[in-house]
Amino acid sequence: MKKIIFKKIKFLSLNENEFFKIIKKNGLFVFPSGPGLSSINKDNIYLKALQNSDYVFFDSGYFVLLLNLLKNIKVKKFSGYLFIKLFLSYLENKEKKLLLINPNKKLSISYIRYLKKIGIKPNMIFNYIAPFYDTKKLHDKKLLRLVNKIKPDYILINIGGGIQEVLGSFLKKNIRFKKKIFCTGAAIAFLTSDQAPLSYFIDKIYLGWLFRIIFNPKIFLPRYLKSFSLISIVQNEKIKVISNY
Repeated sequence: MKKIIFKKIKFLSLNENEFFKIIKKNGLFVFPSGPGLSSINKDNIYLKALQNSDYVFFDSGYFVLLLNLLKNIKVKKFSGYLFIKLFLSYLENKEKKLLLINPNKKLSISYIRYLKKIGIKPNMIFNYIAPFYDTKKLHDKKLLRLVNKIKPDYILINIGGGIQEVLGSFLKKNIRFKKKIFCTGAAIAFLTSDQAPLSYFIDKIYLGWLFRIIFNPKIFLPRYLKSFSLISIVQNEKIKVISNY
């Protein structure tokens, strides 16, 4: 396992086998996208949320390639898609409470149906439909009351990037018991086919972005075009590598 310090964000480079070690840790887990990382010089709230995270993974194949090409730093991609597949497999037949934070009722129904289908016990699944959040003044008392009442073993945040990390940071600061908060965004939607159907192979060869554009070009093409600014950010940033972390 290797740690990469980029803009004071602590990224972890790990392989699939190391997942079973990291999943036992408590804290805030985030998977920033290429478009998300391209905004960090302009969005200080988002940047602070990433810096406040305990485990930051290389979800973006684009970022992985830039580190290799521009800085000669080799890291391993570990996407939210891969994480959610491993996590849900790990969770099967376990008496662990899972709280889903979803963007709307339609996706909530789809996600809960999928979880039941793969063997997650219905009485272990809890759901919260998130309101529209303003990241500049994000505070959700209703969610905090629910979390403190349920005391879930895992909190899975399935809302949009840029917001989910700020919400995760808010929960980390305000929940008093030990918690595991996963900001995997739309990753579960790849499994339910609510987003572009994705395979292990497509994810492995860094083409998830292309399938998302094909599936919904109006939303994802402009988003990915904006990520070109990440080139200059990586080029101009001093990056620290800590081996054998």
